[in-house]
Formats: sequence, structure tokens, C-alpha cells
Amino acid sequence: MTEPRRLRGHKATATCCIASRDRSGVVATAGEDGCICLFDMRCKDAQHIAEVAQEPISSFSFKPGNEDIMYVSCGNAVKCFDLHNMASPWTPFKSYTYNKEEINQISCNSKATFLASTDDGGDVKIIDIRQHCLYKTLRSGHSSICSSVQFIPWRSWEVITGGLDSKLVMWDFSRGRPVKIVDFGLPDIKNGSNGAQCLNPAFVHAIAVPDVDMLDKSDKICVVARGDGIVDVINIESELAVIRSKTSAKARRGSSSTSKDGVPAAGTGTLDENARKRLHLDYSVGGHAAAVSCVTFSLFGEKGKLIISGGNDKSVKVWDCSKYDDAVQTGGNSDVLRLNINLSKKVNWLCTTPTDSENLVVCDTTKVVKVYSVS
Repeated sequence: MTEPRRLRGHKATATCCIASRDRSGVVATAGEDGCICLFDMRCKDAQHIAEVAQEPISSFSFKPGNEDIMYVSCGNAVKCFDLHNMASPWTPFKSYTYNKEEINQISCNSKATFLASTDDGGDVKIIDIRQHCLYKTLRSGHSSICSSVQFIPWRSWEVITGGLDSKLVMWDFSRGRPVKIVDFGLPDIKNGSNGAQCLNPAFVHAIAVPDVDMLDKSDKICVVARGDGIVDVINIESELAVIRSKTSAKARRGSSSTSKDGVPAAGTGTLDENARKRLHLDYSVGGHAAAVSCVTFSLFGEKGKLIISGGNDKSVKVWDCSKYDDAVQTGGNSDVLRLNINLSKKVNWLCTTPTDSENLVVCDTTKVVKVYSVS
């Protein structure tokens, strides 16, 4: 692979990056220097550099449908900015301080009606960004740091979170309760768990859920970046079907309730032994040799066909998501890995762009952001 393009603008480590869906070639990066950098890939230098905080930025997001609005998390606050008034220092037009502890990730739902923020205390705050108020607090799902969160686009009232308690929790946030908990800390005998994979715990560092326009390529899955070096691919609907089947008898007796999307609110717990076989992308198929720090879907080419993961082993892996069903049915994952990119530093975050070239943006543990071309 050719040498990556380098994007300069940060004075400290770049922590995360996002690509515009509305403006082709526009990428934003955030860093420990408390700055946001906006790049137009058609130009050499950063188009804008704005200081938004005196502390590191942990996460940020464009507002779906209106990318002139950006949400940024730093400390225990979520700040709202207007890109039309970008200056340094950049003054927010609104701030939310509902989290009591440091925020790890924020995410907006596709309708731009709710924003979720996860924190070190294990809480998840669901914020109504139209009414500018706290809608719900999700707690007791995680016993440790809640590291990641994503809304499920095809289920209006559901969100998925991951934590450093090795748990993946699917929530009905309208009711404020879990509908499914997957505990990666338990032995997974059915899927051939191997203790030699990695000495690190199976913490959930990041999760990715496909957009609705990706479903014909990716299926209704959740991709999980784990601390033991495994990338797990889980079929959300199959997991929830287990809950439905176990509660159908109770429902006939009138003892079960359902969420707004028809998912039973009862039956939470670790039901892994009854779930559909999941796809484990580990070292045996060319996967990561250390903790996986981030995962995302491809916006380039056939949108959603590829999964990209980055890890502490200083590598980026490109996986062919379209082979998911074949791999699950045959039990063979050998054809799923499409490309391996070796780096010189650990990966903090990555994102993809919808362009044919310069479409993989990687934030490593330096202040210089790298851009690769994947075809």
C-alpha cells in the first residue's frame, strides 16, 4: 500500500474523526488539544481549526440531516456548535450537562430527535435534542464504564451500549430497561472460544451498527470491538428473536409486556447459549493480536459491504461483511478478511468517506491524521 496522506492541524493526539455524508470529501477530526479541525480533501491544509474546550474531546457527531450543527463531548458536557459561526475559541449555542462523570461517546439517532451520551459511571443519558431536555437515564445495565453507544436505525426506540464490564446491552429507551444483555466475559463454548486468543479481558471498546441504506449489504447486525482482540459480528434480530420465543408462552398467559417496536421487555439476561451462532473474527483468520479499539462500516463502494477495524496491535483490518451469512453457515471465516494495513502506532479511531480514493481516515496516537485509499 502507498504511503498515506497526512492531515496536520492538531497540537496533541487526535482522538476521533468523522466524515460528512452531505459534503463529499469533508472530514472533521478532534483531539486532546480540545480542537476541532475541518478538512476538505481537495485542499492541502485544514480549512478550519477551532478550539472548543480546554480539555480533550472524547467524541463528536454531525447532526443527521443538518451537518451545519455539530455535537461535541468533553468532560461531562455535550456542547452544540454551529459551523456557520466557526471561530477560535468556538462558542457553543447550547450545552447539556446531564452526565455526572466523564463522557466517553455520543451518538445521534437518524431522525435527529435524540442524542445518547455514555459515561464512566456506566450511565447512558438519552437527550431530547428538539426539546433540549433529558428524556431518560439508562442505568444498571453496566457495572463499569460505559464506553460506546449506537442507536438502532430500524428500531425507533432502541439503542445498544457496550462497556468495560464486557457487556453489550440492547435497550428499549422509551421504557428505560434492557431487552437483551450479552456478556462477553462468559465462556462461549458454542462458538469455540479459545483462551489463547488474548490475555486482555473482553471489554467492549466500540460498536458499529449499519445505517438503513446499508442493510442490503450488511444485514441487521452489530459489530463489536473487543479488548481480547476479537471483532464480533452479531445479528441483532436473531438475538431478539430468542427473547421473543422464550417469552411467547408467558405472553399467552398475559404475563409479558412489549416495547413500542414489539420486543418483549421481559427476559433480559445472558441467553448466549440459545442465540444464533455469531461470527468471531479473531487471530486465527488474520485478526487482531491485541485489543480492538474501533470499528466502522464502509461508506465507499457498495455502502456497508466492508467492516473496518483498528487495534492496539498497530493494524487496520478490512473485512468483507457480505460473506457474513456464508461464514456463519459454514463455520469458516477464512475468506472474510480482505485487507490488512500495518501501521506504526496504535489506532485511536477511524472513519470512512464515500469517495473512491482517500477514503479511510485513521487517528492514531499521534497528532497527525493519516488517510489511506481502499478499493
